Amino acid sequence: MKILVCISHVPDTTSKINFVNGDSEFDTNGVQYVINPNDEFGLTRAIWFQEQQGATVTVVNVGGPDTEPTLRKALAIGANEAIRINATPTDGFFVAKQLAEVIKNGGYDIVIAGKESLDYNGGMVPGMIAGILGYNFLNSCTNLTVDGTNVKAVREIDGGKETVATTLPLIIGGQKGLVEEKDLRIPNMRGIMTARTKALTILEPVEATVNTKAVKFEKPAPKSAVKLIAADNLDELINLLHNEAKVI
Repeated sequence: MKILVCISHVPDTTSKINFVNGDSEFDTNGVQYVINPNDEFGLTRAIWFQEQQGATVTVVNVGGPDTEPTLRKALAIGANEAIRINATPTDGFFVAKQLAEVIKNGGYDIVIAGKESLDYNGGMVPGMIAGILGYNFLNSCTNLTVDGTNVKAVREIDGGKETVATTLPLIIGGQKGLVEEKDLRIPNMRGIMTARTKALTILEPVEATVNTKAVKFEKPAPKSAVKLIAADNLDELINLLHNEAKVI
């Protein structure tokens, strides 16, 4: 079984976010980057298939040379090889087109991507890949078992969970639940040293239309100061809830 795990290179959640050039570009100065959390759950599940069912695991991302440390971390966690598509990930369709080309040429049985990335939260790429290739697709996946070409999966839906059966090849939009947080792996020294010897292939992008462009970013408005109302002043409380908070 060949598994491809799509890795997004995203800012750590503890990073301070700023914008430059008239709030049209993200300021990368001083920002620490990590594997997208939803992707890390998928990678850990792929490593489980590697250990339990002899799967081979390849990781891939669309990005410049600055993303290679993130790919090397994925290799240190246990992936067999990595692919970097040498392009700026401009929008969801562009990224999906690049990844679809790798999948088509690589003959992968399962493609695991996070259901969304931590930075833009677009949630578009896994479904777009499946649409381009005509593969089966499961989003918000929280459990996955494979027996030959048959797959049983659990996914979150509004109000609960749904168990479905499908067949390979398959695109997964994964999230927490594919593995638990306690099962995520921290690269050890042996893994880090081994990662240096594993193949990291660089591919040039295929031609693809860029359909969207970020025009301007805006931070959320700061929270207003807390207003304390005397316990016996119900009229003022109702007035504020109605006219200021607008919740009644």
